[in-house]
Amino acid sequence: MSNKKKTSRFDDLIDAARSRQQRDQPPSKEDKPTSQSKSTDPAYIRTTLYLPKQLHRQLKAAAVSQERQMSDIVTELVEKWFSGSGE
Repeated sequence: MSNKKKTSRFDDLIDAARSRQQRDQPPSKEDKPTSQSKSTDPAYIRTTLYLPKQLHRQLKAAAVSQERQMSDIVTELVEKWFSGSGE
């Protein structure tokens, strides 16, 4: 029995793009301050939402291309929506 997690072709492509990006852009020698991850930060809560597959793929691709987390993009959009500027 294999313990290898099944991934989609899209996930494989994203992983390949990230690997290529890391290979082409070696990390800077400056030490960045370590930040607390959202999973351990009490200011954050984990939630689940359902998105259409195509929208999820677009969000994921945008996050990779902008080197951001999908949750940061969704947070920004929800904040805009609440402020009324996203309407």
